[in-house]
This record gives sequence, structure tokens and C-alpha cells, in this order.
Amino acid sequence: MLPILGREPASRVGDLTGPELASAAHRVARRLPPGSRVAISGSDETARLIHFLGADLAGCASLLVDPDWPDLDAVLDDARPEVFLDADAPLGEDLGTEAPVGDESTWFYLPTTSGSTGRPKVLARSRGSWLRSFAALGLPLKPADRVLIPGPLSSSLFLFGALHALNGGADLRLLGRWSASAAAEAARDATVVHLVPAQLSALLAVLEHDPLLRSQCALRLVVCGGSKVDPALQERLAEAVPGCRLVEYYGSAEMSLIAVRHDERLMPVVDVAVLDGRLLVRSDLAFDGYLERGELVPASSDWTGDQAVQHPDGALEILGRAGAVIDTGARLVAIEAVEAVLREVDGVLDVVVAATPHPRFGSLVTAVVEGDARLPDLRAHARGKLHPAERPRRWLSVDALPRTASGKPARAVIADRLSSGERL
Repeated sequence: MLPILGREPASRVGDLTGPELASAAHRVARRLPPGSRVAISGSDETARLIHFLGADLAGCASLLVDPDWPDLDAVLDDARPEVFLDADAPLGEDLGTEAPVGDESTWFYLPTTSGSTGRPKVLARSRGSWLRSFAALGLPLKPADRVLIPGPLSSSLFLFGALHALNGGADLRLLGRWSASAAAEAARDATVVHLVPAQLSALLAVLEHDPLLRSQCALRLVVCGGSKVDPALQERLAEAVPGCRLVEYYGSAEMSLIAVRHDERLMPVVDVAVLDGRLLVRSDLAFDGYLERGELVPASSDWTGDQAVQHPDGALEILGRAGAVIDTGARLVAIEAVEAVLREVDGVLDVVVAATPHPRFGSLVTAVVEGDARLPDLRAHARGKLHPAERPRRWLSVDALPRTASGKPARAVIADRLSSGERL
């Protein structure tokens, strides 16, 4: 039995059958001190998953190392792992560890915040918080499903999708690193995919330009997290992959799932309240706290940091991060509102609105656009939809935005480069 999964998986992962995966995980578990903290590195995602499951069997809490973290040493200093595992290397000495170890309250995972707005923080998660999150998602999988995970397991969004698939008995396909073209190819036989909206946009762009791939796409279900799915993106999905269902969820590394949208409305799956426009959450899906230099610092607040509206039927409307504004010429501009408008323009795969320092106005509203949208079209759309103060004064076009492991735009990196004048 694999504790986080609750049973031996019946599904395949790549070329491995469920029993082969369980046997490999047990071999890892026998080589680990029970209850230790483990850092797992390596380039093979299937091997990293095996090591993660093996560590969980031994009651260990694992940090899946992302070599692209801007400050890896600081993350390791907070996590203070006692064991370092290279998933690409031969297994070490058999310690004879008996597995499984622990219960639902046992820490099994040390995720990090995305790092999109600064240095990643290390969190402590219990098995039970994720097992309950699987149920809260309300997404039963079919035995014939093949779930595509198109990004690295060091992102909690992709690890959640992978473990949810194994827990539900579906086959699993791991890409390891995001590529829109590779994801489109894999969608020939994948029926479910987990991703963020920017990746969905890029995947649809490939399908829209390749009629053969589009006709062969087997996706029946897209599971999208990380940020809000714009109506225009929903329409593109419906047109490119008719009959494909979209499930959108809102949550965070700290809180896990907060609300899920299966149909038209984003409905809470935990207790929520909106006070003075700020979202308050009380949940048994939440993390236990942050690790700072190896010590647990319990979460001190149930505030999410997001602004929201709760409608009479209980549905949530997430307005974005509190404080996500640009002060330009004594006017506050809401970043996410401007981004939502610009994503409506044909050719925009994604956009980040940020501030460029200016001696007179304080900051200039700057749009960094990924895709092949024409500048005249962007400006015309902004004139038609945005207040003059909200319209970007500076426009930058990039082939690809800097991103975190989960696929979210690396806003802190973009802001730093705009401030310093460094090339994006």
C-alpha cells in the first residue's frame, strides 16, 4: 500500500505497471530512515515520482528540487533535508525499513510557493490534507483515462494532478518539462490534462494551427488551476476540442483547493467569507505551516491575500491579489483587470502587466506580451476597453515570458528586469 494513494496503484506510469511502480517505491523506502526529510533531485520524472512515493512509504517528507529556483540554497536552508536523493543514481544501502510508516497526519510533502512574486517559501503538508483535497475536487476518473502531466513534479499543481490520477486508477503520462507542441502530440491519446491557463492557451494555439493534430486530440477533460480562465479562452477550447469539458479550480499551495467550477460558477468546497473585499478561508485541506531554518512556523492567518466577491448563491468571484496595482500619475491601476482585457486580442498567448519606474509619473503601465499579436491591434483594443490611465504606455513583445515551474509568469523576475533595464 502507498499511504498517500491509499492502495497499490492499478494504473500505468509510462512503461511501468502499477505493481512494478509499487515494487520500485518499496525498494526506495527500504533505504530511507523513517520519518526523515528528503530532498529529491534528478532529471527523470518517472524516477522522481518513484522516489517520492518510496519516501512517503517510509513516512518521510519530500522536497522535490527545482534547479531553476532563484535561490536554491535558501530553500534548502529552510527545508533542512536530512537525506539527499538523486533519482538518476543507483539506490543506496538497504536499511530494511518496514513500510508503510505514519498516518494521515504525517508530513509527506514539502512544497514551495510558486516564486512568481518572490523567493519561494517552504510549506509542510500532511497526507490527509491532500487525500481530502482529491475528494474535494470531485473529479472521478475512468479506468480508461490517461492523464497528461505536462510540467515538472516540483510544481505542486502538477504533482497534485499526478497523485490524483494514481489515486483514481488512471494511467499517467509525464512530460517533465512544458512544451506546447509535445503536449499537443501527447493529447493524441491522453484524455485528461492538468495545466494553467497560459499553457492551455499555448496548447490551443498549436491545435488551431494544425488541423490533423486537432482532429486526433483525445482530450475529454481539461483541469485548469493557477489563475482565472478568461471567457475567450473557454470559447477557444470549445471550438478547437468540441465536447471537451473544462474544470477550473481556485486554490493555493498553502490552502489547497478553495473553490471548484464544474459548470458556470466557482463554488467553494471549504468554509469561506468575504470581509471588506478580502477572502477568508477556514479549511481542513490547508497546510500545517511554513518551515523556516528547519522549524515549523504555524500559519498565523486564514486570509488568502486575494480580493473577492461572494454572490448570493454562494459562488465566488476572485478579483485578484490585494495590492496588485500600479501607482501611475497618482492613479491606482489594477494589474489583473488590464491583463484580462489584453488577453482578448487575437495572437496573445499570455500577458503580464507590470510597472516600469518613471521619474515623473512614478511608474509606467507596461505590457509584456507573449505571442504574435500586432501592436496596432493591442493599442486599439486598449483604447476601446480601458480607461486612459489603465492603458499601457510601454509595450514589449517576447517569444516566451519567464515562468515558474508551474507555468505561471515569474512576475518578480519580470519586475526586476524592467526596473534594471535588463533584457527580458
